[in-house]
Amino acid sequence: MAFPTHIVSAGGIVEDGDGNILLVKAHDDGWVYPGGITEVGENLIYGVIREIKEESGIDATVSHLISVISNTAIHKWYDGVTDVPTKVMFDFVCKAVGGELTTSEETSESRWVPKEQVLDFITLPAIRMRYEAYLNFNGNVNYMEYETVTTTECSIKLQRSI
Repeated sequence: MAFPTHIVSAGGIVEDGDGNILLVKAHDDGWVYPGGITEVGENLIYGVIREIKEESGIDATVSHLISVISNTAIHKWYDGVTDVPTKVMFDFVCKAVGGELTTSEETSESRWVPKEQVLDFITLPAIRMRYEAYLNFNGNVNYMEYETVTTTECSIKLQRSI
């Protein structure tokens, strides 16, 4: 039996305690909140904390889960050739506890942005949808399914609380 291949990733919406959210400028995606693929043998919480540190220089702790997101489409990577498998993503609210803003191999800039101005920075529809779930969080975990159409377009299939 062949096992299916899925990417598992975690995103961290990092709050600084003063009403700001951490954003990083990714080379391919523009402004996003930190996150990425978990490594083999790594749990989601350690994965998101590692990604936040690697992409921004900020140390964080995980507060709570806000969303589980499925991208159920196989699509082409930015190179136009490589297939990206389906993904399941977990978004967490995180609290900054130290570190200094920096960049990485994956990011060209990092900054704190007032919570209400974050959507002025984020252009990718899937990331905007996920950030809006944070803004509208009511204590129930969000579940969203979408399909990537192109690197800059997605089609929402399902959105509900669980």
